[in-house]
Amino acid sequence: MNILLVPDKFKGSLTAREVIVALKKGILDFKPTSQIHAIIASDGGDGFLEAITENNVIEKVHIKSSDPLGREINSVYGINAKERTAYIELANCAGLSLLSSNEINVLRTSTFGTGVQIKNAIGKGANKIYIGLGGSATNDGGIGIAAALGYRFLDRNNNDLDPIGENLSLISKIIKPTQDNFDNIMFYAVNDVQNPLFGKMGAAMTYAKQKGGDSKVIDLLDNGLRNLDSVVKQQLKIDAAHELGTGAAGGAAYGLKVFFNADFLKGIDFILKQSGAIHLLKDHKIDLIITGEGKIDDQTAHGKLVNGVAVIGNQFNIPVIAICGKKELVNAGLKSLGLKEIIVVSEPSKSLEYNMKNVDRLIQTSILYYLMKTYKNLT
Repeated sequence: MNILLVPDKFKGSLTAREVIVALKKGILDFKPTSQIHAIIASDGGDGFLEAITENNVIEKVHIKSSDPLGREINSVYGINAKERTAYIELANCAGLSLLSSNEINVLRTSTFGTGVQIKNAIGKGANKIYIGLGGSATNDGGIGIAAALGYRFLDRNNNDLDPIGENLSLISKIIKPTQDNFDNIMFYAVNDVQNPLFGKMGAAMTYAKQKGGDSKVIDLLDNGLRNLDSVVKQQLKIDAAHELGTGAAGGAAYGLKVFFNADFLKGIDFILKQSGAIHLLKDHKIDLIITGEGKIDDQTAHGKLVNGVAVIGNQFNIPVIAICGKKELVNAGLKSLGLKEIIVVSEPSKSLEYNMKNVDRLIQTSILYYLMKTYKNLT
């Protein structure tokens, strides 16, 4: 039996690599001769740089940058000097994981630190920049990145605005860098999110709540993104807000497109191509794909890694199953997610603390039970 493992992390419990170890144990308990292929993957969010490093020869560059609240931090990105290509994980400087629970404030956060990394990479000669989007603490429409690279955002009184979500609604004028040398640089926004910039399915309405925003804040941010789009259309003559994917990372994808003409790449497609897994799938050598994440909910259907893996599997007519700690589906179902089955590994009679502490063993036993039930003729 040939099985491909492409899981996401179980946030707060296991890294993707640790999930793979647990899955392997369960599979080999079922059939010791199974051929297991594993990929450290990412939809562009947390783990993007690790996934790239796993499959490419790149140098890690350590520089001083800033976190979502503008505090100085040590940051890292990847570069292949020979190919003049840089790989930047937005969550490394603008990630929600960088903030404690009492620091989360989506009105005050910025992607400026990611822009600092991009500027440094360009200074080192990179002319292809891949930015993995996701896991952000921000909803700034990408103006933080743009500000770090020389753009200015002014209010109606021509005062400079800090590039944070709270100020989106105040933007009246956009001033491009005096020395705009980005025409010869190719930017790629890597993610699997399909949300537009604003509206019911937009960046603020869909994701700002998990970044600390209440209903009032969410409305303010959504209106701010609408204002940003209005100014961009008027002054830069670019209409992109309704393009699928512009809502990724609090609208950072939109900013990359309108300020730097970025192309959008599907995260899981990009990682699978980098890993060589596409060749396995094309040769029909895989019998089953296993993916998963800590919680599968309706947002999973909007371009998260699990959904991206399912789409790829279905293209090659390979069944895809997912494991999770929690399943909280309301509107989405197996069909919309593209999955054959969802396996909840937690024990409902046990506490959350117990399940999180023992999740590796629970994954191992759950996948063993599933394989015994589904593929009993192979034993």
